[in-house]
Amino acid sequence: MNLALTHPLILTTLLLVASNVFMTFAWYGHLKNLGQSPWYIAALISWGIALFEYMLQVPANRIGFGTLNLAQLKILQEVVTLSVFVPFAVWYMNQPLKMDYLYAALCLMGAVYFIFRT
Repeated sequence: MNLALTHPLILTTLLLVASNVFMTFAWYGHLKNLGQSPWYIAALISWGIALFEYMLQVPANRIGFGTLNLAQLKILQEVVTLSVFVPFAVWYMNQPLKMDYLYAALCLMGAVYFIFRT
């Protein structure tokens, strides 16, 4: 494995990206795919998808904690969430790309600045 990929920050980020893909599908994918199914079927399928999310998210946070503090882990998670959600919303859910996504990203950049500054 490439040494850069073993750095805790890189590995944490990659695991969080993968976990967010699962969680985004668990939270919102049923709106497209299971819209005609009863809610409890969508919930059970979403829980099954979320299991894979947790299998990536828990190790990500354990690897990252120590290199990052708790607040930094949370802000990293929020940045990753928006980075995964926007392409999902636009390409998978066929939602319009809005300037609001850019404004939200700018707000998160401010959060990153304040949480990661020394």
